[in-house]
Order: sequence, then structure tokens, then C-alpha cells
Amino acid sequence: MTRDTLYLLPPGFFDRGERQFCPECAEISGLLSYYPAIRDTLTVSYQPIAKPRADLVERLGEKNQNCPTLILDPDSPGADGVNIMTMRGERFLNNARDIARYWAALYGTALPR
Repeated sequence: MTRDTLYLLPPGFFDRGERQFCPECAEISGLLSYYPAIRDTLTVSYQPIAKPRADLVERLGEKNQNCPTLILDPDSPGADGVNIMTMRGERFLNNARDIARYWAALYGTALPR
């Protein structure tokens, strides 16, 4: 069974002296609450707000530390119309809308608008 890895910021982190959340990470968390079966196919890794985010840097390099990021398992399929990027031999999506489009193509979930 393939397991993609989803990197998110935690819901409610402290930055610049106040408690905040990442809107794109919240969008993906909300999508997972709509379609909980997708979560069972993922490894979810919460990253610190501070950079460098060592887990992402190790896999994708310094320039690819965005959250949310979905790194596809080597056996995961591609999806027509979804811009899957490649770095260091890893295939990944680094924004909420592309991740949602990928899941729609893969699992038949609703498309984002």
C-alpha cells in the first residue's frame, strides 16, 4: 500500500507574539474532515512554523519548505491536469488547491472552487 506524506503546520501556532493558523493548512484539514478515508492513506507530519523545516529540507531542499506539501509515494499514480513537481527524486504538490485537485482525480472527491 502506498502512503503519501502530508506536511502541515499545526492548528494554532505562535508567531510574532500571537497565536495564528495557516489558512491553506486549515483548508486541507477541512477537506480531510469532509473525506476522512483519505487520511487513512497518508502519513501526516506537523512542521514547525520556524524555518528551516528540517524534514522538508531533507527531502525537497531549502526552496521547498511550504506547508501544506504532499509528497507522493513512489508508487502513487499521477493525475491528469495536476501540476506535480519533482525535486531530488521526489514528486510533490505544495499548495492546497493542487492537493485538492490531485485527491479529486485520485479519489473522486469534489473539486475546489
